[in-house]
Amino acid sequence: MDILQSNKKENCKVEILVEVSPAEYDEAAGKAFIKNRNKVSVPGFRRGKAPRRIVERMYGAEIFLSDTLETLFPNILKTITEDHDYKLIDQPQITDVDLKDEDGSLSVTVAFSIYPEVTLGEYKGLSAPKKSAEVPESDIDTEIATIRMRNSRIESVDRPAQEGDIAVIDFEGFMDGVPFDGGKGDDYELELGSNVFIPGFEDRVCGMEVGEERDIDLAFPDEYEEGLAGKPVVFKVRLNEVKEKQLPDLDDEFAMDVSEFDTLAEYKADVRDRLEKAKKQEVDDAYEQALMEKLLENVEADVPDVMVESRLEGVMKKLARQVSAYNMEPAQYLQMIGMTPETFRENSRASCAKQVKIALALEKIAELENIEISEGEIEKEYDAIAAESGKSIEELRKSLDREDLINDLKLRAAAKLVMDNATAEDADATDANDDSEAKKPASKKPAQKKSAQKQSADATEQASAGNDPADEELADADAKVPAKKTRAKKSEQGDKE
Repeated sequence: MDILQSNKKENCKVEILVEVSPAEYDEAAGKAFIKNRNKVSVPGFRRGKAPRRIVERMYGAEIFLSDTLETLFPNILKTITEDHDYKLIDQPQITDVDLKDEDGSLSVTVAFSIYPEVTLGEYKGLSAPKKSAEVPESDIDTEIATIRMRNSRIESVDRPAQEGDIAVIDFEGFMDGVPFDGGKGDDYELELGSNVFIPGFEDRVCGMEVGEERDIDLAFPDEYEEGLAGKPVVFKVRLNEVKEKQLPDLDDEFAMDVSEFDTLAEYKADVRDRLEKAKKQEVDDAYEQALMEKLLENVEADVPDVMVESRLEGVMKKLARQVSAYNMEPAQYLQMIGMTPETFRENSRASCAKQVKIALALEKIAELENIEISEGEIEKEYDAIAAESGKSIEELRKSLDREDLINDLKLRAAAKLVMDNATAEDADATDANDDSEAKKPASKKPAQKKSAQKQSADATEQASAGNDPADEELADADAKVPAKKTRAKKSEQGDKE
């Protein structure tokens, strides 16, 4: 076999023209004939007994070409890799075949994508803003207040309804004196102050007493659904019951009920520790991502489409796993946020391309710095994944590609090297300067509304932007998955509003 021509194309694509000698072709074609001869009928011969030349003369020389190429393909690839030091990143495909009748030779065009060349500038001495990881006392109080609220008791009370109560109401909405669809509910449990209903409704329920009936005159918001937007409406409301959330006392007994600690002081110290660890992780992740953005400014690389598509597949699979926790399909969830799988993929593409480029830069750093991963580090990673996934290490050894695992660890080590050699700027001071600039008089320009395309892109940014550049799968779309809600009863109107 000989390489007649090699062409590098844009986006890291390569086409190579390989010539297969008549002898090599004849040997492969003979194997293909033996494999398939029982499938061919030739008059005058029992099935499978007709000579190859007669079969080819009757059906054409290309009758078994597909199997011939399959036989030749390993040697074709061997010829390509021996002649060129290419690092392939996808499965090569035969795009053209030319079988010459005059001499029995064969020329084959093979197309594939190769690993891009990466030119890296400075990666040490970078700087980026980094926020303080300090957790204010108010955050700790808020966290404990949330836990108290979760552990509150709901009890009926004999007094007028007020904000924070759960008002059990019957209601029916009328427009021009006629009930409208979806405007009726019985024994609906409405938390006053939750803003579930249209503006003004809950305010007017406050102050009602059990058994009281009241007409509430309102107007639907201008941005409400078609047919109701901006229209005046009257809700006839009856208050059946008032329920109050009674919080547990903030004492040692509360701490024992909600944690493994015996005293409130111990529990509060644990809450502080958890919040400080979470805050530090959040700050470190944001700082690392900011440094990766800086690193991108010093990288030149042609990002192959095939690598972007691979990362997009990771995004889609991760989204599917996340929404499955809510018994939803990705298409259902995307419909809820006004997108289709196609638009989600397209809006995620730019972020995926950026993350691929960051990974390429980190791989280059790992190469330049001769970063190696020890057996101990590999075993430690297996232990960490096993603890998180609940799978045994033996299962993980079978399901995880060892080389991919090592590559991920190298990328993390390279990212850590960038961080260890970077300078953290005071983000709080930077924010203060930005606030000062914001207070300057702005030139008077009409406000511009985001385009639908921009809004859609914003909606998928979190789902397709990775905080950990070494992670082959990108960051969670979980923040956009609707929280599960439970209510004793729901009405159509309540769901809408």
